[in-house]
Amino acid sequence: MSTTTTVTVQQKQPLALSLEPRIGQLDKHGFLFGKKLTASMSPLLHDVVYKGLGLNWEQIRLDSTDMNLFLGLIQHPKFYGASVTMPHKVAILPYLDELTEECRDVGACNTLFLRHLPDGRRLFCGANTDVIGIRESFVQNVSDPSIYENRPAMVIGGGGAARSAIYALHKWLKATCVYVVNRDKSEVDAVVAECIERAYGVRLVHVETVEQAEALEAPGAIVACIPDFPPTTKEEKLVRRIIEVMLEKEHKGALLEMCYNPSPFTALGALSESKGWQVILGTEALIWQGIEQDKYWTGRDASELPVARIKETIANKLAEISKN
Repeated sequence: MSTTTTVTVQQKQPLALSLEPRIGQLDKHGFLFGKKLTASMSPLLHDVVYKGLGLNWEQIRLDSTDMNLFLGLIQHPKFYGASVTMPHKVAILPYLDELTEECRDVGACNTLFLRHLPDGRRLFCGANTDVIGIRESFVQNVSDPSIYENRPAMVIGGGGAARSAIYALHKWLKATCVYVVNRDKSEVDAVVAECIERAYGVRLVHVETVEQAEALEAPGAIVACIPDFPPTTKEEKLVRRIIEVMLEKEHKGALLEMCYNPSPFTALGALSESKGWQVILGTEALIWQGIEQDKYWTGRDASELPVARIKETIANKLAEISKN
């Protein structure tokens, strides 16, 4: 059982004194910084890594919208880094000294890590490991990459996860183009504009009708970035029908279902399996982006991290949740 600590801080409240006793017991500490963190498995995942490596470290949930508080807390000499989640993934960028290529190109940071200079100064650096999680979900789980390489891909949704998916499909998974399917046209327009501005949006195709979907070449990789709710509006039903058309094409590939809360076993995943597609659970993306984070924070390679134990722990946690 994880011993992770949660600290909830109200807007503009001073430095949380409740942190000091816990930090004093640790060799190093990090944070999960964002809102609505109760269901996050991030601290649990990292707890498995630190225990596996024999490190007296902990990732502490910091449920807050107070950026100034966070910027003060990370000055602590024992701070090793942070997971950054909504609503801070974009807001944190101006406060960082350096950004990785992925962080800069996606325009969002989910990982803060430190770089130490010879003169003792620490630089606060931003990375985006969400894109690595998406990439590795396919690389680690699909035995024959030819089912998605050098073929169109498809992203369902229009938010931050969709942007990360487009980047990963374009940069690493050899998508010839990326179909974007979403109920809100304005969201797709914003995604396309941002991706074009960052030089990887020229091959995006907004699929808006069933007739258009029927005429297109089948995708090989699909990343679904929408909640697991039954379609009720006209726009949602149209999106579902477009997805069905794509799944029913002769070529079958792999679908990564990013939704895993409250369960990774979604209606869309079941539909995809029934049409002959390989379904990759969203917990795979969670696991591999977390492993990438710990590579930054511990300096260890993935081969040195307890990957099997991480997977076992996350699977057990999901089974526990599903019983409730």
